Amino acid sequence: MTSDVALMPRYLQLLWDRETKVRRGPKPGVGIRDIGAAGVAIADRSGLEAVSMKAVGAALGMTTMSLYRYVDSKDELWMVMLDEAYGPPAVRWADREDWRTRAERWSRALAAALVAHPWVVSVPMHQAPVTPNVLAWTESGVRAFDGTTLAAQEKMSSLLVLDGFVRNHVRQSLQLGAIGHDGTTSRDDGAYEATIEAVVDEERYPALLAAAREMRSGGDSTFYDDELDFGLGVLLDGLTARVGTELRS
Repeated sequence: MTSDVALMPRYLQLLWDRETKVRRGPKPGVGIRDIGAAGVAIADRSGLEAVSMKAVGAALGMTTMSLYRYVDSKDELWMVMLDEAYGPPAVRWADREDWRTRAERWSRALAAALVAHPWVVSVPMHQAPVTPNVLAWTESGVRAFDGTTLAAQEKMSSLLVLDGFVRNHVRQSLQLGAIGHDGTTSRDDGAYEATIEAVVDEERYPALLAAAREMRSGGDSTFYDDELDFGLGVLLDGLTARVGTELRS
């Protein structure tokens, strides 16, 4: 009977150090992590669209065909790059921390990891990643809810809500120019609100116009930071209410 490990794609076997088939010939000098690091370097420098099997192979002094010994497609290459870009979780839990503090710290650490490599949010997801570093982040996030009465599925779903918000917020900030492709954040220039004030009819859009005026008079703001704070606050308030309901039931 074929083992489950043997059915894994080769890149997963290599990342998990579970290779089932020993290949003949000399041991290759390049490892799966080297391939991921090369792809990350290209994406950091020139964007995700610059990453190709040929470009990664050239960066490592390999032919494109040699790269296929490790990954079978660009989709697999992206998964290796994602794992490399995420790295190990940048959070550790203290015994006295409550679950909300842990969940917020996890979310902010994830946001920082994504901002460090903004192209990550553009990688197409055809299936949930099951690579070591990505799953270590998931493990850390699920453990943030230790001490609550949430069931396992509820913990995973709660984590998915936080992950989805953070990922979408970084993507939107990147698209709007609030985050540069080098990961730097910038202050709002007020152009959005100024345009609304210039073109909006007060009779048709009274609430929007009032909001734009109030936002313009509120002083400097940073879309990325302000909306991350607000969004996390709303989600954590909701999860707090959910956890409180579980405790009372």
